[in-house]
Amino acid sequence: MRAWKYALLIPLAVGLLTAAYERAHTDHLMVDAAKNYLASLNPDQRKLTSFALDNMDERTHWLYTPFLRHGLTLREMTQTQRNLAEALVAAGLSSQGLVKAHTIMSLEEILFIAEKNGDMERDPGKYFVSIFGEPSEKGAWGYRFEGHHVSLNYTVVDGKIASSPSFFGSNPAQVLDGRRKGLRALAREDDLGYRLVGSLTGEQRAVAVVDKEAPGDILTTNTRKAALTNQPNGLAYAKMTAPQKEAMDSLIAEYANDFPPEIASQRVEQFRRLQGSAFFAWSGPVEPGQKHYYRVQTPEFLIEFDETQDNGNHIHSVWRDYKNDWGEDLLAAHYKTSH
Repeated sequence: MRAWKYALLIPLAVGLLTAAYERAHTDHLMVDAAKNYLASLNPDQRKLTSFALDNMDERTHWLYTPFLRHGLTLREMTQTQRNLAEALVAAGLSSQGLVKAHTIMSLEEILFIAEKNGDMERDPGKYFVSIFGEPSEKGAWGYRFEGHHVSLNYTVVDGKIASSPSFFGSNPAQVLDGRRKGLRALAREDDLGYRLVGSLTGEQRAVAVVDKEAPGDILTTNTRKAALTNQPNGLAYAKMTAPQKEAMDSLIAEYANDFPPEIASQRVEQFRRLQGSAFFAWSGPVEPGQKHYYRVQTPEFLIEFDETQDNGNHIHSVWRDYKNDWGEDLLAAHYKTSH
């Protein structure tokens, strides 16, 4: 074989091996990180952060507003404990996702200044860690990292991982002044949505735009069960051109790639399997800078993106799995085979 062919194969092989290694070790990293975090806590802290896995009222009580939760906050921890808590967060995210999470958290300082410490307490340390069950490589357990505009929920069952609901928001969506002027924590989610709707023909756009006015928030909000009325609607993926499908694929990949390769590939493969029944819908003006909303809807999962609050400079985005939020499908299969 010619040398140039080897040059192409070597990085491909290395890439495949690296991806396989990362996929095989995501759940192990989660277990190790959770155990290390728990071992660093004193008994009172451990009581605050630990819950039973079957405590569904607590596990499904998720928020993306700046209110108090149950769990142990970063600001209550020592520096060592915070490092270990952040290692647990990192185990469930890709580098891309981790950058987004920390950037979103940093915006609390901007809100603190802008609001002059108003009614809402703005603090990058007011993010909560909650562990459900006992972390182990066999059996079932889970964890949550949550605070204003970040909600990450994981359920691990015999090494298999469910990763939804997963929520990222940004206020402001774009920093308008000061030293950090121009910062956009969720730029690609916004830009890729505009790229897709901007590629549509007038006829396609008439189908995709389901409302002239965008809703004030994601429609599923923080409900335990994600559900939409009058579904599905919008433009079918099957009726898109090849470049438009590529734009929608890129949008899906952006949400998927916030997570480690194992989870990202699961999400991408789920979309590929459901392409024939996927729809893209938009609400509001299609010109950039206006209040707008979009969603990707399939029979199994839903992506919502809303940028309407604070004069259209405030983003909420979410990935919901109709059957496997909080690992419901995984746990049902686990309990069926283990009893």
